[in-house]
Amino acid sequence: MTTDPLLLTGELAAANDRLLRTVAGLTAADVAAPSPLPGWTRAHVLTHLARNADGFVNLLTAARTGEPIPMYASVEARNADIETGAGRGPADLLDDLRRSAQRFDVAVAEMPAEAWGATVQARRGPWPAALVVWGRLREVEVHHVDLGAGYRPADWPEAFALRLLHEVTAGLAGDPGAPAMVLRVDGAAHEITVGDPEGAPTITGPAPELAAWLTGRGTGELLTVDPDGPLPTPPEWI
Repeated sequence: MTTDPLLLTGELAAANDRLLRTVAGLTAADVAAPSPLPGWTRAHVLTHLARNADGFVNLLTAARTGEPIPMYASVEARNADIETGAGRGPADLLDDLRRSAQRFDVAVAEMPAEAWGATVQARRGPWPAALVVWGRLREVEVHHVDLGAGYRPADWPEAFALRLLHEVTAGLAGDPGAPAMVLRVDGAAHEITVGDPEGAPTITGPAPELAAWLTGRGTGELLTVDPDGPLPTPPEWI
């Protein structure tokens, strides 16, 4: 499963199209309504997505120019931008989302091949520039679900769900609070192990359902546990 930035641009374009179609159907009441994310309306989620695209443009610019440009000026500035933008109506939110996606596309197109090998300063620390397109795709797909506007984890493309699943489980490998478990994707020959597999439950289901459960975007109701019992409680995904 590649995270090659140029190979993922087509998937990102399709994900953006799906998101924009959803947002185009939202009313003023819809965007002002609470989202599944605590304390955020749908307008908060949409503003975050637009500013996230601009933050990733900053990282690509840093990689291309060698300038130490952070993703956001500060945590406080990021949060203030989201709060300010969340008061807008659906037309302004849609236009902002579309224009920020276009700015990101331009920034990707301007990247010379050697710049993808740079390390940039993301919100949580140093990050390979080569993962920025994957990071943006992840934001679009996960927060599309977070709108609570009809797009569900089951709508995630299989390739995206598998990438997300592998990324999340790789993170759990270094988390002492993660429960031991063996994950088995329907139809796949291999298993993903978290912790010591000896005596650990095997959890089986579709890749989107597994990824949604581990990221807090699903209850795991379509997953099976062997031996029979409750699903383990994964750490909060952030």
